[in-house]
Amino acid sequence: MRRWSGLILLVALAACDRSGPSTEPTAAGGPPDLPGLLRTHGVELTPRQWGRIERMAEVPELPADPTNRVADDLAAARFGHQLFFDPRLSAGGDVSCASCHDPAHDFTDGLRVAEGAGLNLRNTPTVLNAGHHRWLTWDGRSDSLWAQALEPLENEVEMAGDRCSVAALVHADPAYHRAYESIFGPLPDLADPGEAPARPVREGTPDSLHERWEALPPDTRRAVDEVFVNVGKSMGAYQRRLGSADAPFDRFVASVASGRYEPVPGFGARELRGLALFTGEAGCWECHAGPMITTGEFHNIGVPPVAGGMPTDSGRHAGTSIVKRDPFNAAGEWSDHPEGGRARMVRTLVETPDNWGRFRTPSLREVSRTAPYMHEGRFETLEDVVRFYSTLEGAVQLDHHQESVLEPLHLDDEEVAQLVAFLESLDGQPADPAFASAPGAVPGD
Repeated sequence: MRRWSGLILLVALAACDRSGPSTEPTAAGGPPDLPGLLRTHGVELTPRQWGRIERMAEVPELPADPTNRVADDLAAARFGHQLFFDPRLSAGGDVSCASCHDPAHDFTDGLRVAEGAGLNLRNTPTVLNAGHHRWLTWDGRSDSLWAQALEPLENEVEMAGDRCSVAALVHADPAYHRAYESIFGPLPDLADPGEAPARPVREGTPDSLHERWEALPPDTRRAVDEVFVNVGKSMGAYQRRLGSADAPFDRFVASVASGRYEPVPGFGARELRGLALFTGEAGCWECHAGPMITTGEFHNIGVPPVAGGMPTDSGRHAGTSIVKRDPFNAAGEWSDHPEGGRARMVRTLVETPDNWGRFRTPSLREVSRTAPYMHEGRFETLEDVVRFYSTLEGAVQLDHHQESVLEPLHLDDEEVAQLVAFLESLDGQPADPAFASAPGAVPGD
């Protein structure tokens, strides 16, 4: 990434070429004519930059999830909404999905690393706009929202629960029982598994819960799995409703593209200069592109571990193995489309040492509200993040795994402030306010 030292940029005005989609716009197009107000800001937006900017602001329809037949079922989303906020799904009855994915923190928790039934090793990513992502979590260990929703339920440091107890709760709670059967049909006979909490081993060592699971009759285990999966699919349907839109940045682009530009609150001169840096010389767009402002790919950018020393979290290296083994992946028997594109994608994943230490590039929508940052919550503020990219001070790289495109940006203080201002302009509003807070009451309370 090259820096233009001290160059005063002028506004480049040209007719916008909308002749057809492309991965990277050519120099033939350009931004619509900007009025004199913006010309005074000393900013250049080249045709290529304007193409990047338009794609960042054009949020598409939510992609379908054929692995989940109730993905867009409103009743399933409402059922999942209740489940998401219900602490009874945890072993101790005191941790819900919303404990870490709190609407008050834009569905994060504001902590360096997650604290559930135990202390996690990673920061809590937001689930806002997660329906647009191809892989979920920092290491991509899940390939659908419903599969990802199941993993924390039995994770010892998250909710520490078990699938038998989850299934028993759905059976025992009258409101849950009715909701489930209205969506999925009659609940299967579970032979009262709630008297003996049990779960299979997925990650970790065998324990008493695993022994109880193995002792259950096969028909009971399958019935429990059926209910467990449908709980996950309902929570997946709910999380697909957690989108955001109408950020100042989006309104700015729409105003310019309309040909009748009017100033947009929250997007002024500093934000515009930050946008020019982001889509131009700073090179942020190379990893943060498109409407979710991420490529969704995995990178090792050398963030120094909080504990010091060399990194020990293998990231995508382990995540690839986990998603391929997950019985709830898109290619598994519980998928509603086991021969589809998502299934083919997970089947063809290659486990390679090159993935060691790489983590998923997060979306930058709502980014100013979801501190701290990076997979260990290493940086407290957006300014800290931008200054790290500016200097790469303390960066830890691992020989041939080094990101070849990453170079210090050498930003001055004003340029740091401009980039931060632009990032703050990416905060929008809930796309579906009815789902953006806790439900009115949890059945059974």
